[in-house]
Parts: sequence; C-alpha cells; structure tokens
Amino acid sequence: MNSQAEVLIGDSAVDWQQVVTVARQHRPLRLAESAWGRIDEARAAVLAMAGSGQAHYGINTGLGALCNVVLAADELQRLSRHTLMSHACGIGAPLRSEQVRAIMCCAVVNYSHGYSGISRQVVEGLLELLNHDLVPVVPAQGSVGYLSHMAHIGLALLGVGEVELAGRRLAASEALQTIGLAPLTLGPKDGLSLVNGTPAMTGLACLALADASALADWADIVAAMSFEALGGQLEAIDPAAIQRKSHQGMQRSAANLRCLLAGSQVLERSQGERLQDALSVRSIPQVHGACRDQLQHAARQVVDELNSATDNPLVVRQGEGHRIVSQANPHGESVAMACDLLAIAVCEWSSIAERRTFRLVTPQANSLPAFLTAEGGVKSGMMIAQYSAASLVADNKRLALPAVIDNFLTSGLQEDHLSLGESAALKLDKALDNAFQVLAIEYLLAAQAFDFIKHRPFGEGTGRAWQQLRERVASYTEEHPLHLDIRASYELLRDARTLAALREQLAPIDC
Repeated sequence: MNSQAEVLIGDSAVDWQQVVTVARQHRPLRLAESAWGRIDEARAAVLAMAGSGQAHYGINTGLGALCNVVLAADELQRLSRHTLMSHACGIGAPLRSEQVRAIMCCAVVNYSHGYSGISRQVVEGLLELLNHDLVPVVPAQGSVGYLSHMAHIGLALLGVGEVELAGRRLAASEALQTIGLAPLTLGPKDGLSLVNGTPAMTGLACLALADASALADWADIVAAMSFEALGGQLEAIDPAAIQRKSHQGMQRSAANLRCLLAGSQVLERSQGERLQDALSVRSIPQVHGACRDQLQHAARQVVDELNSATDNPLVVRQGEGHRIVSQANPHGESVAMACDLLAIAVCEWSSIAERRTFRLVTPQANSLPAFLTAEGGVKSGMMIAQYSAASLVADNKRLALPAVIDNFLTSGLQEDHLSLGESAALKLDKALDNAFQVLAIEYLLAAQAFDFIKHRPFGEGTGRAWQQLRERVASYTEEHPLHLDIRASYELLRDARTLAALREQLAPIDC
C-alpha cells in the first residue's frame, strides 16, 4: 500500500471517516512528528512525577477506590501490568475485526493529543498491530463505559491472550514474533492509559456512523421504489410543501425522492387517484429526514469526542512544567447518548419501511396482485417476508431503549455514575444490521411489484435500483426458499460499490 493511502494524524482535526478507512479499508495509520512530540513531552512529565515521592493519581497510586494507596517506584511496572490483567474481564463472543481495529485507531488518536503521558513504545506497538493487521481477540460484553475492551487489546502488546493474524487465531506471543515485535514492558501510567478514556465506544460509534450513512441513502432509494409501486401522490414531496419546514434532513430526503422518481411515467399515470396516501408513503421525507438529522447530531458528538483528551488523569502543561488533573473526561455520556438517539432513528427507518412492506403485499392497500404473486392460493408470494420484517422491527424497538439512562455503583463508592457507552454502541450496531435486513425485504418486494407493472418507464433512479437488484436476484416464483433472496438483497445493500453507483441518482446537496 503506497504512502499516499495512509491516514496521517498530526495537528488537524480527525474525522470519523478516517477511523473507518483504517478499520475497514486497512489504510496504514501514521503519526506526524508533532504528535510524537506531544506524546514524548507528556511522558517525560509522568516519569518525573513517578519518581518525585509525591502522590499523583494513577501514576504512583492505586486506581479507583484504591487511589489513596501510594506505591513505591519499583511497584509501578507491576501496577501497569496488573491493571491490564485485572481489567481484562470481557465476556462472550468477540468483537469483529473491524471493530477492534476502530478501537485501536481511536486509542492512538487519543494519545496523539499529548495529554495521556503514555510511553511512545505503547503507541508504536498499537500502530504495529494495526498496520500488520494483527487483531487482538476482544470479548464484546462486560463494559459499563470503558476499561475492559482496551485491557484485552493492551494484553496483546505484552504477548498475552489470543489474536487473529492472516485469517487464523493464534497466541499473541507467537503473533508478535511473526511481525518482529517484542512483548512490551509497561512503565508508570501505561496500564491506566491503555484502559482509560473513550476509544472503545468512539471506535464502535464511528463504524455505526458509516453504516447509518449508507442506511440513510438506501432508505430513500428503496422508499422511492415503494412510493412508485404504490402509485404515490407527488404532492407529498412537492417543494411547495417541503420548503415550509426548515429541517435539513427532510429537505435532503425529499430532494432525493424527487431525483430518484424523475421521469416516472408510472407515477404520472397514478396522479389524482387519491387525495392523499397513507402516512407510511406520504411522510417519507418527514420521517427519513428526522432520522438524518439525528445522524448528523451523532456525527458531531463523535467527532468532538475524537478530538478530545479522554484520559484520567490528564497531564497538562502549566508554566514551565506540568500538572496532573484528575477529572472525568473518560465518562462517555456524549457518545453514549448519541448512540442511543441514533438507535431510535434506526428503529424509525426500519419501522416505516416495514409499514410500506405491509402495504406492498396487502391487496386492500394497492392495485397489485395479492402478496405479489401471479398464482395466489397455490403460492403465498411475499406474504411471510413481511412477517420477518415485523419481527426485526420488534427487535429494533427493544434495542431503541436507551442504555445511557441505566446506572450502577462500581469501584467501591468511587464510580457511581456510568455511561454504558459501549452497550449503547453495540446495540446500535445490532439495530443497524436489523434495519438493513428490513430494507432488504422492502427492496425485494418493491422490485417484485415493479415486475408486475407493465406500463413504464420507472423513475430514473428507481428504475436503475430495480435493475441493480435484478442483476443478482431474479423475480421470485417460489422455486427456492425465499430466505436466499433476502440474503442476496441484504448483501447488495451492504455492498458499498452498489450504493456508490446509485448515489449518482441522489440529490447533489449536503445533509
């Protein structure tokens, strides 16, 4: 991979898309000399404080409720190592490789700000893991806001635990030998800096933003197909009405629908058939637009977090020296709340899609063949696909319940308010996958409806979306299990190349 493809972290603000390119496209990550200078300066301050004989939280003291226990200089390496060992208590199935890569990337970004005091060798080690695609095996569950995910990652640098490398799982010690990296010996504050902060929830949230951005566009594309198949009345997306509401997301979705449906003679013939459509058809811009607005809000919160120092304590320059500031920047309330709000939006995207799916298969709601089959009776057509969509939406309603409002008492009496940020991000990830499955079903049904419409052409964008699906999935005649077509439709929705081609049919404006 050439140097021009790398992601360079220096003095400019970092955006969530950079994290996604490192996590998913395996772009190399590199720090500018200015970032290394900040890291080294804070590290020198930590080493000076560690040997000063004066208590500094997290540098030469115990952690959490043990913050009043002052440690001797020869205990500080053990403190860092034991911190990782005791905090690595994740539960359950491991995170996906891209999720671990996103977390490591966000950790490096956090250290690059120069307020952590972590050693250069640890940051170099994380970069080596990323750039050699050596991915620690990290259990997904067991975090109330931070600590456990990064502890498992940190242990890999010590040669402890398991990793994935070149498609196989092996011991971390063996993997480090393979890439020529010696196991690290941690120094003062290294262990705390590794488990501290919000990189885990922020990395997971960056991937969710990428998926939600794709979902937003696919929702407009597939909804436009349903709108056309159901003979929607164009007054619902008329600028004369849409411009009377100021919400930017609504403006974007309505403009997308107009672009996708441009040139549709199918819709031209259906105008005037009804005074107005059902709300699942008529309110597409309002609902999709509100969801888009929540996506933009979440993106702002995540970008702000990426460009923040989230360690406790922070190493802050004061005059000619430095001081240690004990605070609560690792509290991930902003990211957790953003993920929870976005999960509500994802639920709404999927919920209104299921309602359109219901209308596509229900003969009382359209002029199409019942359940989108020409042989109703002997064949059930797409009837049960709508059941599947309803089940997924029911799951998303449960996943839309906020995680951030929950709370527990941990670390004695020291940590008595928690963000549950990783839980919020992980349930958002699941909700997004459910929503893509719901849209995959709507896409199949809308395309099946198109097959029965003989008087064409369709809209410029909707016709192209129909053709894209038909290149992979034939019209359904019940000669094979329907779940195979749902899977194929889902895989198409998850294919960034397909969406890139169809985005040419969307409105050329920014959200």
